[in-house]
Amino acid sequence: MMTMELPRICADLRNADQQGRLRLSGAGTLSDLAAQGVELREGLHLLLYSADAQADGTNDDLVVEGIVELDRASGTWVARIDWDALRHESAHNP
Repeated sequence: MMTMELPRICADLRNADQQGRLRLSGAGTLSDLAAQGVELREGLHLLLYSADAQADGTNDDLVVEGIVELDRASGTWVARIDWDALRHESAHNP
């Protein structure tokens, strides 16, 4: 449930770790974080998106809320998401 405006950050849905968390280390992710002045920290909520389109070519990004965690074993930032909550943006904004 999104009750406030969350930072909208690009994420590569194919870049998940063995626990199903999204790694927040891709170029698009880092670019969005820098452009918005967002510093990653434990417990930070983000709206993660990945570019996608409808059959007719209309932009319809995949979106999901994520909670930031530091993977202490690798020293990388990740986002825990509910894969079942992944939806096209049009499903959030009919």
